[in-house]
Amino acid sequence: MIYQRSSALFVEAKKYIPGGVNSPVRAFKAVGGDPIFVNKAKGAYLYDEDGNRFIDYIASWGPLILGHAYEPVLNAVIEKAKLGTSFGMPTEIETELAKLAVSMVPNVDKIRFVNSGTEACMSAIRLARGYTGKEKIIKFAGCYHGHSDSFLIQAGSGAMTFGSPNSPGVTTGTAKDTLLANFNDLESVASLVAANKDEIAAIIIEPVAGNMGCITPKEGFLKGLRSICDQENILLLFDEVMTGFRLGRGGAQEVLNIKADIVMFGKVIGGGLPVGAFAAKEEIMNYLAPDGPVYQAGTLSGNPLAMSAGWAMLTQLNKHPEVYESLADKTAHLHEGFDNVLRKTDIPYQINRFGSMISVHFTNEPVVDFESSAKGNNEIFKRFFHGMLKKGIYLPPSAFESYFLNDALSYADIDETIAALDSIVHKLK
Repeated sequence: MIYQRSSALFVEAKKYIPGGVNSPVRAFKAVGGDPIFVNKAKGAYLYDEDGNRFIDYIASWGPLILGHAYEPVLNAVIEKAKLGTSFGMPTEIETELAKLAVSMVPNVDKIRFVNSGTEACMSAIRLARGYTGKEKIIKFAGCYHGHSDSFLIQAGSGAMTFGSPNSPGVTTGTAKDTLLANFNDLESVASLVAANKDEIAAIIIEPVAGNMGCITPKEGFLKGLRSICDQENILLLFDEVMTGFRLGRGGAQEVLNIKADIVMFGKVIGGGLPVGAFAAKEEIMNYLAPDGPVYQAGTLSGNPLAMSAGWAMLTQLNKHPEVYESLADKTAHLHEGFDNVLRKTDIPYQINRFGSMISVHFTNEPVVDFESSAKGNNEIFKRFFHGMLKKGIYLPPSAFESYFLNDALSYADIDETIAALDSIVHKLK
């Protein structure tokens, strides 16, 4: 494939944008080479500025569950845009989307819309602190909850890829209030709770991690967290920016049958547009201004274009729950195909999968947390990524990111992807 125009655009972008990108993982730092500049997308395919077509396995990092340029979402945005794009005032569509989301998500009564997953997680932590009157939080190494200061402590994903998991600019005062536990390790949590008795406001976690690859919770892990929180008057926060409405109508809470106290969403709740949200029971949400003392605001919160796109997307998912079985089956087919190719070699690998999330790790050890994820062979991954890219397969350009399948993918697309791996596997060693 020829990437001449993408390369030229990257050179130009670097003159005006730090690193030439507006989010670090896009810069291909982890894999080398220049990033692909997208011109358009439709269904399961991306088309770059050089006219190359790629089968897409990131789906805008998760939210495009039904594929790119999905007609009901497009039409909703177009029709709403004709009436105006932003008002900074209440609109009916905000309430309609709120009602729909609350009806789909377990254990919540009210929801507040914001502008990103980062903002949702940041605001949820502030609410948890205000509600409990405590200041410290527990997060897990390798889990990414956006770039708010409280979360850039072994943050996974983009922070790991960029090589700076503890970002300069985060004060020591902020860092001391963030306690770090190990994913899938209840003992590490219990030790922190015991050492900080009555000081912890919240435990925040990706219930199925997607920022150190796809990592599933061990049997009893989340249930154990719920028990600790109940015993110690700590709020359990589920960051469902990736899993919300993707793993099921009610997200990870529903699929895993674990109730969180506050749940956060990203752009999936806006059909892929810039939006986020956090939701909880009425008792907790009423602590938010203007009803309560915890302040949160935003001119673009509840933007009518994002609300319309979200309503169209969630309506389709609500009407067609069979999409979740379809996605899981397609992901299982990809898993089986990759496994069949890789097991014929002596390349060390692990494949993790949950629902429509999946990742490949080039290591002999099971990948269950940040430490085991970091042991993957990044040189093999680089060859894997670029080999697949040359075959027209766009995978996450980082070993620390989950793939996200969309339902526009056909079995023929997945078979093409498996065949691509089979054709390059001899070059990975």
